[in-house]
Amino acid sequence: MADDMGYSDIGCYGGEINTPNIDGLAKNGLKFTQFYNTARCCPTRASLLSGLYPHQAGIGYMMTDKGQVGYKGDLSQNCITIAEALKPAGYSTYLSGKWHVTKHVGEWSGVDSLKSKHNWPLQRGFDQFYGTIRGSGSFYDPISLTKGNDPIEPESEEFYYTDAISQNAVSFIKNHFQDQTDDPFFCYVAFTAPHWPLHALEEDIQKYKGKYNVGWDAIRAERYQKMRRLGLIENGWELSERDPQVPIWDTLEHTNWQERRMEVYAAQVDRMDQGIGKIVEILKENKQFQNTLIIFLADNGGSAEELSSRWKGSHIPKTQRNGEPVIVGNENINYMPGPEESYQSYGIPWANVSNTPFRMYKHWVHEGGISSPLIVSWPKGIEFKNELRKQPSHLVDIMATCLEVSESEYPLNFKGNTIIPYEGKSLIPAFSDLPIDREAIYWEHEGNRAIRVDNWKLVAKGKEGPWELYNLNTDRTENKDLASLYSEKVSRMSEMWDVWAIRTNVLPYPD
Repeated sequence: MADDMGYSDIGCYGGEINTPNIDGLAKNGLKFTQFYNTARCCPTRASLLSGLYPHQAGIGYMMTDKGQVGYKGDLSQNCITIAEALKPAGYSTYLSGKWHVTKHVGEWSGVDSLKSKHNWPLQRGFDQFYGTIRGSGSFYDPISLTKGNDPIEPESEEFYYTDAISQNAVSFIKNHFQDQTDDPFFCYVAFTAPHWPLHALEEDIQKYKGKYNVGWDAIRAERYQKMRRLGLIENGWELSERDPQVPIWDTLEHTNWQERRMEVYAAQVDRMDQGIGKIVEILKENKQFQNTLIIFLADNGGSAEELSSRWKGSHIPKTQRNGEPVIVGNENINYMPGPEESYQSYGIPWANVSNTPFRMYKHWVHEGGISSPLIVSWPKGIEFKNELRKQPSHLVDIMATCLEVSESEYPLNFKGNTIIPYEGKSLIPAFSDLPIDREAIYWEHEGNRAIRVDNWKLVAKGKEGPWELYNLNTDRTENKDLASLYSEKVSRMSEMWDVWAIRTNVLPYPD
């Protein structure tokens, strides 16, 4: 899983970023064109792991306890993870990368009450874990780096977190094949790339030198046309307008810094793809690639967050490993992103590109915030290759799919706790291009609300924002609000959303 990566960034979804290994999985498998996330990193992880909507899993917002059951900021004991579900079926379970589903972040919290490890990976079904408990941080010296249950430091001066995630995933799989030859395994690889800060290795950045000097409008237009050629978007779906906060490229004074932001972002995605290639290689070396179900996705749309020097937190280091200061914030344009000394993001303009052709971003539940690439590769299990699948689907479906593939049972009680039934539908029918039967798909994050029923989507910004209605069959880019023309449909769908919100702990909202 990629972190904060937009719908159109990788090559096979319309992007110009070099992703041959991810593209190879798509060529060997299927691409889902209407797969959805929850609009934010930690709710997505909770939903992916549990098969529940994030509020049911206790993470309707972030890692803060808001006092309501849906907003505890801690993975609920009334859900089970995919790892916990698969272990009784004989699966070994591994996690390399970002956890981010608990407020209990150990010694890095500075608070004794938050040092419990009851919701760390090894306590939630994983046999081995390497990664970070917290959600973000430096790629050169990430906070909350952990092996098993033990805090660790970067292994060398050459440490780069994306490489470390890939290398440990490869190591887990390699050792599994050596020690447990006949047993199945589940490996969750949760990259932090390309989430800010913009940290990348210079050798990767140089591949994209000059690639973005044409500006964001030109790159958006190129991606839009490529996506049409690839069949990812229909001819009637117009490219959404440039975000009004984004200036015209030719009016800018510091285009070199703006270019560099996207060059580094692309390099981060590129390095992740290289690591995925190594994971695929170890499967092929052990003659298990054909019979391994590989799922690639992103946790939310591109992030429009503009980092500022006012931002504070333990995830933002004050100094580099050599003791020199870290320069934080996008206002520091004299410091080019990439090396450890800078801590910046690619911001609104390039996030608008990442989410082509949609509008809005991470946080919001318009299509730009919740649309994710989803690639499925399983040569022995899927007879079709290099095809598109247009069935609307959601993160909650991953649990149901894993259960069906592994022939695992989903318990109603686990470790003395009553378990909430999973919400998703197996994607297996879609592998053969059959429909997925469901009533609706729902969203809520930070008051942003949405429901999709068939090809109709009702969506609103914020708790008080008016409902907007779109026919996604003809207008998935959400350019033509039809709410005033279909008031009965708005009323019916909003009532469905209210019932769902009460049932899944979205409502009542915390103070």
